[in-house]
Amino acid sequence: MPLNPALATTPAPPVMAARRWIEGVTFPAERPLLNLSQAAPVAPPPEGLRAAMIDAMAEPATHLYGPVLGLPALREALAGQMRRIYGGTVEARQIAITSGCNQAFCAAIAALAGPGDAVILPVPWYFNHAMWLGMQGIEAVPLPCDAALLPDLERAERLITDRTRAIVLVSPNNPTGVEYPAPLLAAFRDLARARGLALIVDETYRDFHSAGGAPHALFTDPDWDDTLIHLYSFSKAYRLTGHRVGALATSPARLAEIEKFLDTVTICPTTLGQRAALWGLAHLGDWLAGERAEILRRADALRAGFAPLDGWRVRGCGAYFAYVAHPFALPSDKLAPALVHEAGLLVLPGTMFAPAGDADGPRHLRIAFANADSAGLATLTGRLRALRL
Repeated sequence: MPLNPALATTPAPPVMAARRWIEGVTFPAERPLLNLSQAAPVAPPPEGLRAAMIDAMAEPATHLYGPVLGLPALREALAGQMRRIYGGTVEARQIAITSGCNQAFCAAIAALAGPGDAVILPVPWYFNHAMWLGMQGIEAVPLPCDAALLPDLERAERLITDRTRAIVLVSPNNPTGVEYPAPLLAAFRDLARARGLALIVDETYRDFHSAGGAPHALFTDPDWDDTLIHLYSFSKAYRLTGHRVGALATSPARLAEIEKFLDTVTICPTTLGQRAALWGLAHLGDWLAGERAEILRRADALRAGFAPLDGWRVRGCGAYFAYVAHPFALPSDKLAPALVHEAGLLVLPGTMFAPAGDADGPRHLRIAFANADSAGLATLTGRLRALRL
């Protein structure tokens, strides 16, 4: 059976692999499964948004092909929101709407790099980024992070070669939850610009940043689009994960190349999802502020719950994620499946967020806590406290 070797050597999707750990497992009523494996809201969109989507279904244009780069009204509305959040100048012609933020990343890479090129990713990395690079024959160059899980600028500079096309940063980070300071983001922008590279900044979880105000000043640079490619997702903000609506901001010249990729892969993003995102931008500001406040409360509760646990250490916590060091001799790729049976917990091992042979991945777990309320987080820490392996 003929297979693309680059695809065949790419690991299976981690979340799907983890779901197979629970197949055939019976969880007693007194200890139901606590699933903290995936960063996706499980609640539906708020009632007003669902009503707006029903209304949109009655519009004939909702069921037709739309512009490849997205609905003009949504591109303009997002550009306006970005100006309000970040300052600086962001125009609709610098925005593309994509079928989810993963596609935004894939489209950006398609415009930047090809087989034999290299892209720098901080480790631990978001596994879908590494997977896409591998499928394209592009080297994912691991960039170590420091003790605070921040990417090391000086080491990044030493990793740049004539094959390097981009540096990728995710903030708030998946899997660690760490928020990258504005000066560090600016320093990476300066490094990328000086070396003729693109800086891809994925802010899928921007709406749950712990600090008030703009998380950085990258858009106040009048020439931001010569270096920066910014990624965003409406999925987490408005609970639209199944409708796949993301966004990408960069130069119009680069968008002309990205349009070729998007037209070939999906032709256009779903119109229903775009109309939902547009309604959310116009009407859900206060509601989203409440969602953010709740996520921040849950992050605080998780830190407090782990503080008294012997041997456990929260390395990073923010947005939807906690990245924790565990106290067991078992590596995390063995520990995580064992937790299904021994504690009724489904979490992901750090090995899924690192290259083979990485020394830190086996010592860590990622906990996606956004769907766990205070009772769920208490259950989590209670089960870990009782765990004997």
